[in-house]
Amino acid sequence: QVQLVESGGGLVQAGGSLRLVCAASESIISIHFMGWYRQPPGDERELVAQISSGVTSYADSVKGRATISGDAAKSTVSLEMNSLKPEDTAVYYCRIRSSYRGDDYWGQGTQVTVAS
Repeated sequence: QVQLVESGGGLVQAGGSLRLVCAASESIISIHFMGWYRQPPGDERELVAQISSGVTSYADSVKGRATISGDAAKSTVSLEMNSLKPEDTAVYYCRIRSSYRGDDYWGQGTQVTVAS
């Protein structure tokens, strides 16, 4: 069973930057979607950034502050964020979807806490 492992979370001061990386335990073929979601405390999970069929898009809340990068050949996806705000505090999850058997993988989540 393929697993996605996230790294790079932690405690960051407001105004700072971070880079989250998600790597698959095995190569994933026919990737058509790579994305990052987040779930703030007591709130629902939301899509932050995605690469879908080669097109990149961002949630309005992070637009201009976030950059998603994906490498389908290596089955990895990263998210860089700057000018972090306390409201960016959340558990961040990566997701990779494949058109092969409709496989849909999620990472276990990594905590990002932005201190004011």
